[in-house]
Amino acid sequence: MALPGLAISTDQGQLTGQGLEGFYRAGRRVLSRCQVRVAGREPVAVQAWTTAADRARFVGTLHASPGSGPDPDVVVERTRHADGTERITLRSAAPRPLRLPVEVALGTDLADLGAIASGRAGPELAASVHDSGLRWSCAAGSASVTANPPPADALASAGLLRWEFDLPPGGTASLELRVRPDGAGPVRAAGRASTSPLAPARATGDHPGVQPLLSTSIDDLQALLLRDPAHPTDTHLAAGVPWRCGLAPAEALVAARMALPLGTRLAAATLRTLARTQLRGPAAQSGMIPGPRRDAGPHLPPGCTGTEATLLFPVLLAEAHRWGLPQEEAEELLPTAELCLSWLRTAVGEGTYLCDPQPGGPLRCETQAHAHRAAVLGADLLDAFGRPGGAGLRQWARELRTAFREDFWVEDRGGGRPAAAAAPDGRLVPQLAATTVHLLDTGLVGGGEQAPGLLDRVQTEQLARLLGSPTMDSGWGLRGLGAKEAGYNPFGHRTGSVRVHETAVAVAGLAAAGYEKEAGSLLRGLLAAADSFGHRLPEMYAGEQRTDGSAPLPHPAACRPSATAAATGVLLLTALAGIRPDAPAGTVTLRPVRSAPLGEIGLTGLRVAGAPFSVRVSRLGLAMVEEAADGLQLGA
Repeated sequence: MALPGLAISTDQGQLTGQGLEGFYRAGRRVLSRCQVRVAGREPVAVQAWTTAADRARFVGTLHASPGSGPDPDVVVERTRHADGTERITLRSAAPRPLRLPVEVALGTDLADLGAIASGRAGPELAASVHDSGLRWSCAAGSASVTANPPPADALASAGLLRWEFDLPPGGTASLELRVRPDGAGPVRAAGRASTSPLAPARATGDHPGVQPLLSTSIDDLQALLLRDPAHPTDTHLAAGVPWRCGLAPAEALVAARMALPLGTRLAAATLRTLARTQLRGPAAQSGMIPGPRRDAGPHLPPGCTGTEATLLFPVLLAEAHRWGLPQEEAEELLPTAELCLSWLRTAVGEGTYLCDPQPGGPLRCETQAHAHRAAVLGADLLDAFGRPGGAGLRQWARELRTAFREDFWVEDRGGGRPAAAAAPDGRLVPQLAATTVHLLDTGLVGGGEQAPGLLDRVQTEQLARLLGSPTMDSGWGLRGLGAKEAGYNPFGHRTGSVRVHETAVAVAGLAAAGYEKEAGSLLRGLLAAADSFGHRLPEMYAGEQRTDGSAPLPHPAACRPSATAAATGVLLLTALAGIRPDAPAGTVTLRPVRSAPLGEIGLTGLRVAGAPFSVRVSRLGLAMVEEAADGLQLGA
């Protein structure tokens, strides 16, 4: 993919029109069928791989010479690009000249992705001969395929293009197909422009998965970038492919925050894009950044991602400021952050906790964690720019910490656990869920310090023990719900599947809090899963227990890639180095994971304070800065 372009097929290479197969542009399938036959036969697929986020290569073979024995003598290679281009190359190894007829069968329904996913795509449309190819039209639009060289025959009734190629011994012949909606030019993918907001960082190290994980993460993030149509200089990340190719505010903010080590430009553009969606006026929702509802499993009603996005906005702005967001850009976004914080104080009112926006909604554990972090980092941000309100936010955060440690802790014989939520009547929802990892994600404040969290030291230690237990740690990452909890389902969206983003947050939070054994176990499990998925992690996969010789089971409804899963590669590796910048103060502090769970690791091409930044962590867990901005000092 290179959004808004996308191509989906099996590893056989043929586009058969089954399921989701096809070329897409902006969520519409412009070609569903592209089947190649050479000398009347389909090539035998022998290999397929993704060579980059925006292209794939398929290789097949066939016997074209009579009496040639068991060895194939023609190789058919297809290189497919997300921009709607496919190149088909024939290579002959026959000892005598070959005349090879080639047919390409084409078709489409011009259906949108939502209709396809729900089984409402409809039949293929009738084709017409157009230019050097075929064309299809319906009320929703039209699309065409053009071929170079032009076909010898074009049969609209059968949707066929035909060629005949003469290949000498060792010779090659190629044809190229271009599919696009009528009136549309080539796909202009935001992430493939020279002005990409993401730095081309690289990783090296003892662990073989380090380098491909980071390079694939950045490649996928580039391919998921979209432009704001009304403000094309601003880009943001789509939530994921294929199901969520548009803007999801909470996920876009989460991924931009994890990608801060690659520079602050994506964060700034995402914040500007979402600032334009903020609700204004006298209503109770004034200051919110709207977002859809999200399934929360059987124990809780769906949650409001708009609440999460509103609380993430000031957090991302505050941390981007620490990473080096220019002062004038931060000041431009500050009024929106202030409105988010005002909404928080208004929504809490005279109480202590932030309730769900729907009447009678629960008090969610992760919502309190997001709210507390927004208050602490928001106060830090307001103080940095000389704006009022910081003292009040800090006072409320202190009150929330005191109350939460008492009200949200479920005592049991195992040492207790944080409650997943509290019902309006005060009853606690005791299930052990991965959402508790947000209690460890406290955020970055001045001087390279981690902000205080909602749990005290003893409770944090107990949570670390629980997250590192076999109940939660599947060996491939963190389960969304403990394996011993009622309703556990290893394939459940929120009831047992491994959600990659939450596992990465757990690794970073545990490492920052000093629980390196638990962090290392989850990290190694996630890297093993990444290797199984070709280093392109899906947003989730089944939480089945890892055993010798096993592999993680894919989830059929998962986006792969997704913005938050792709960004975890950046978060995981920079968390190992413990990079904590304070660009306004001209310092960067390093708090590496001392146990060095992946051995030596080197990161180059990151960005801190607007300049390239490189760091190396030795096998002894010692970190050394190898490149940094002029004047940037190493913090204590």
